Amino acid sequence: QMDLVESGGGLVQAGGSLRLSCTASGRTFSYYHLAWFSQAPAKGRESVASINYSSTETYYADSVKGRFTIYRDNAENKLYLEMNNLKAEDTAVYYCAASALFRGPTTVYPYWGQGTQVTVSS
Repeated sequence: QMDLVESGGGLVQAGGSLRLSCTASGRTFSYYHLAWFSQAPAKGRESVASINYSSTETYYADSVKGRFTIYRDNAENKLYLEMNNLKAEDTAVYYCAASALFRGPTTVYPYWGQGTQVTVSS
């Protein structure tokens, strides 16, 4: 079992920055692989970034490369998404997700948080 809670969303101007956080519960947190997804209104969830358990491998969607950074602190059971140079099209609910198995961009994530809203105004 894995419980995930996101925070850090809000309203920002285009070109601004946010840092999203995801706090996980469970003694085996350090063995789970993690990811961030986004879901805009009337759209399905899209992969944003992912990271393996040891932070030795990361993946990013083309739309966020060079702007977003995913990282984790296993000692604190936290996952982060640093979001820079935000655009209006980044507006979405952002979710963190976890999996005990990792297959890079094709990983299936069975555990999800409730999401945090990010709104970018122009």
